[in-house]
Amino acid sequence: MSDFWATHLNAIGLLIALLVLVFIIDRILQKVINVLGSKIANKTVTQLDDLALSNNLYKYLAHIIPLYIAIKALPIVFADLDGWGSLALKIGKILVVLLFIKILRNGLRTIREYLKTKPRYRDKPIDSYIQVVMIIGWCLGMISIFAIITETTVWTFFTALGAASAVILLIFKDSILGFVASIQITLNDMVRIGDWITMEKFGADGNVIEITLATVKIQNFDKTITTIPTYALLSDSFMNWRGMTDSGGRRIKRSLFIKQTAIKFLKKEEIENLKKISLLSDYLENQTKKIDTYNDQKNIDKALAINGRNLSNIGVFRKYIQLYLENHSALNKEMILMTRQLQPTTQGIPIEVYVFSADKRWENYESIMADIFDHLLSSVTYFGLEVFELPSHLKLEN
Repeated sequence: MSDFWATHLNAIGLLIALLVLVFIIDRILQKVINVLGSKIANKTVTQLDDLALSNNLYKYLAHIIPLYIAIKALPIVFADLDGWGSLALKIGKILVVLLFIKILRNGLRTIREYLKTKPRYRDKPIDSYIQVVMIIGWCLGMISIFAIITETTVWTFFTALGAASAVILLIFKDSILGFVASIQITLNDMVRIGDWITMEKFGADGNVIEITLATVKIQNFDKTITTIPTYALLSDSFMNWRGMTDSGGRRIKRSLFIKQTAIKFLKKEEIENLKKISLLSDYLENQTKKIDTYNDQKNIDKALAINGRNLSNIGVFRKYIQLYLENHSALNKEMILMTRQLQPTTQGIPIEVYVFSADKRWENYESIMADIFDHLLSSVTYFGLEVFELPSHLKLEN
């Protein structure tokens, strides 16, 4: 056999032997590490080791020793072949870089899943920071691979990279903006996972389910998903309903529009009739005494109702609403509870209810609000008032 074939067959034989040896060592280490990891995970209370096992972190860690042995043995395998040894060594070093990137990725996944089990971090944008670290890891890995292939130092690569910094900034513009935005969002506690936010510009109205480096996912109440750029939360306005959900109630702010022509002073017989309403009986009794005393002291001529002090049907109705709300069991009495008359409009005089329901769940909130206004709309006629509404049809002139 010639020296050429003898040299090459010798290298091939050594390479096959090395690959078999590395494969056997790798399989044995994987088995041992997985068994030890499982036993440790079953004995410990923390979920970190369980998550590391499920994310195959131990599997990739087991590759380190076999790969180290292979790199040390490759110069011996290709000792008689000029050029092949350096090429094989480059491939081995590249595999080391890729292995460490894989270990970093699975380690970060383990940390992310572990932090999400903690209430303190469950609503934080962990995915954004994981993605930033992975981008940095991949960039350093690619730089290292480039340095290995070209046989240059990493610092030489960074020196050459300065000239292309503008292009790099343009390529990673969204990632940089998203990273800065996610940091500001976290530091200022603007948005958390689980918050209900409304962003009309993007048609978003629902709960935040994910915050990543580039996007924020919002599940709308119709179960659709709206995805918006992370930096849009800083550049555009949005409404976060967390203040409402963390408070003791959810605001009800709605008006009844009373027809102006129905407003009048109440006559004595009308007041006596309204005293039959249990919520108003004590109030009307006290008010009529105060008014009569005042009018008598001032010698008011009551031939005209406009003279002196009087009760009006809209004023008594407003008081009735206030008393009704104060006695409503579904409202939070420790928060603002108010009935007020607003500026007259072309649709009538608004009587606004401004209260907070104790139950903040959407369906229950709507039911409470409907129950209140069902009652008030039905009560209007008892006070001689009418609710304004546009006519159902208009007569056309011939």
